[in-house]
Amino acid sequence: MPKQALVTVEQLSIKLGGQTIIPNLSFDVHHNEILGIVGESGSGKSITAMSLMGMLPKQEESLQASRLDFDSQSLIPFDEKRFRTLRGKEIGMVFQDPMSALNPSMRCGKQIEEVIALHSSLPKKDHQAHLHSLLEKVKLPDPKSMAKRYPHQLSGGQQQRVLIAMAIACQPKLLIADEPTTALDPKVQENIMALLKSIQKESKMSIVLISHDLNMVHRWADRVLVLNKGVCEELGTAKQLFQQPKSPYTKGLINSVPPVDRRPKRLQTIEDFINDAPKAANETKTSRSKRHKQLYQQSPILEVKGLQKTFSQGMQSYVALHKINFSLYPGETLGLVGSSGSGKSTLGYCLLKLTQPDEGEILYLGTRIDNLKGGLLQQYRKDIQLIFQDPFSSLNPKKKIGHMLTEPMLVHNIGKNKHDRVDRAIQLLEQVGLEASHINHYPHMFSGGQRQRIGIARALAVKPKLIVCDESVSALDRSVQAHVLNLLNKLKESYALTYLFIGHDLEVVRYMSDRILHLQNGTIETIGEADMVYRQLQELQAK
Repeated sequence: MPKQALVTVEQLSIKLGGQTIIPNLSFDVHHNEILGIVGESGSGKSITAMSLMGMLPKQEESLQASRLDFDSQSLIPFDEKRFRTLRGKEIGMVFQDPMSALNPSMRCGKQIEEVIALHSSLPKKDHQAHLHSLLEKVKLPDPKSMAKRYPHQLSGGQQQRVLIAMAIACQPKLLIADEPTTALDPKVQENIMALLKSIQKESKMSIVLISHDLNMVHRWADRVLVLNKGVCEELGTAKQLFQQPKSPYTKGLINSVPPVDRRPKRLQTIEDFINDAPKAANETKTSRSKRHKQLYQQSPILEVKGLQKTFSQGMQSYVALHKINFSLYPGETLGLVGSSGSGKSTLGYCLLKLTQPDEGEILYLGTRIDNLKGGLLQQYRKDIQLIFQDPFSSLNPKKKIGHMLTEPMLVHNIGKNKHDRVDRAIQLLEQVGLEASHINHYPHMFSGGQRQRIGIARALAVKPKLIVCDESVSALDRSVQAHVLNLLNKLKESYALTYLFIGHDLEVVRYMSDRILHLQNGTIETIGEADMVYRQLQELQAK
């Protein structure tokens, strides 16, 4: 017996700024199911979800459909007042970035209470009790204390739980989860998805799960909709779609992930599957061993000895780094993994001289960096660059791309004149797969993958020797991720770069790395050859 649909969409068309984003899309969301929506960046996943919430600009003009039903009621014509009665009450939403979605100046409890007051029929005297029960439901410890905290006082996983509490405050029939676990470490991801599933099972609500993490969608979704430039490539059960994909696009999307049983010199992309391109050759164990022997016969480019860092919060303090010792060699990619709060970013910031350690020393080419001054310090700042995690917030929205690339060149005296620097900026853009004309564009005109390429070009602008990649592909969908990883490896060869590659995706870190350093609670648990450490961590996760 076919399931009854909670949401029915037929011939949906969305136009924004004169451009057709969704040409003709039809799908439904069944009662009490999780529908996964996957596709590349710019495929229309979030825009489709926004249309169900009535959150598109100039909705009457931008949105057209022959049918758009929610809970057996037609939403045509698209009236803002009608959508307002649904948002928060009948349809909840968990946004991608909790730090951006939560108001930093309001306590978390107050923000949830606002939703209860706006959309619930509960008497005011019961609001506090309902708030605390919601925080308990999303498994936050000490609900009363959590309600009094501000967003910055919570971890990323706790912030996401606050957003979930807000979204389910009025027991909605449909929950839209837009990248709910992006940039969270695997353990927190698992906890968040298990929480959503348990809430769905208890309340019988439906969930639209938008994600670029195909493994997660495969595990948690009942059915999956594959979008490509606003067009449905495939729609079917998760089992059917992942085991027997029909579309070359879907095959490419599934297989863009780094394989765990081999190490291809270049990852396959969606375009490779569509064009039926041959697979890249694999790096052999012999060639890898020979390369490593040459790598580790060199003098280190960077040495860390006895590094310690403690942070204080009021009367309390916690150790972020404890007696850290390791070396990084020219031409090496050292992977850095660990759970949220393990000290990964703190270590990266210490190497970049953005955070001052309490004890220990960092030596760059044999010289302690805390002794560097004047020209030597400026040279160090030039030699070590950072590719940020978030390609959206790491670029100044008011500056053109050309300015972002030429400004650091000017600071470090690279290029004879402005014309020379602009030429180099254009060359960098082309090397990272963008066009010369993009030099006059602003960040908002690019997709997430394109913005990350700009971030890479900016890091290369000053001719660095070492680049810290801080979760630099975690916010990207799998297919774009494959392009960026291929690009990083290509640039590493072209510019003789050394990488410290920080990540929480073990498959990606294993593929990119020569060695992996595993941090836990600010202490090095293990450091060694990437495949060996990967197997150890997989065994730990399986226990």
